[in-house]
Amino acid sequence: MTESVLVTGSSRGIGRAIALRLAQAGYDLILHCRTGRSEAEAVQADIIALGRQARVLQFDVSDRAACKAILEQDVETHGAYYGVVLNAGLTRDGAFPALTDDDWDQVLRTNLDGFYNVLHPLTMPMIRRRTAGRIVCITSVSGLIGNRGQVNYSASKAGLIGAAKALAIELGKRKITVNCVAPGLIDTAMLDENVPVDELMKMIPAQRMGTPEEVAGAVNFLMSAEAAYITRQVLAVNGGLC
Repeated sequence: MTESVLVTGSSRGIGRAIALRLAQAGYDLILHCRTGRSEAEAVQADIIALGRQARVLQFDVSDRAACKAILEQDVETHGAYYGVVLNAGLTRDGAFPALTDDDWDQVLRTNLDGFYNVLHPLTMPMIRRRTAGRIVCITSVSGLIGNRGQVNYSASKAGLIGAAKALAIELGKRKITVNCVAPGLIDTAMLDENVPVDELMKMIPAQRMGTPEEVAGAVNFLMSAEAAYITRQVLAVNGGLC
């Protein structure tokens, strides 16, 4: 039986690249979007063209009730997932004194609360499969070393790393691994004019931005059987930035 993997935030950018790479590796995909339904359906069509199955779920990862209802129904209908990639994320950058309450709350609710909201309905079904499973959290270099103008984002991603490491301890004996992939400067639409690309480039030994496909390759490895003895780790994909 082909294993199924949920990838949140998979309508574009890094999430899209992860979904396509996993489809190429032979997995069926549960795609997710918050608002970009047409984009997610385009990814679905690409995956079907690769000979794999895909379906689209639409909800806000910060909405706990929606996550629970939609994910529990999907598992009841299609069965428990082999893997989950927590990729959906949000930035609201700005100097700390200029941050609003909403800037702080929305970033933490999406990036950190989303961990609980998505995984809590899925963990017991994964355990009940009584076979191997994989959870991969997309964090950030900001969660490792912090970044100017990203106090909220850095806090959310550092918290995500801590949560993943704790969950890895709980699930280790169940043969379910929990790891993080921490991208650095990646060439996606999430980059905006506030990101000091030229300044950051001077700090990257590789002297270039990474690609979504390079992040997807790291996720694909951690999802594989070859990574069965790797858990509670953070794999940095940042060209040597840290």
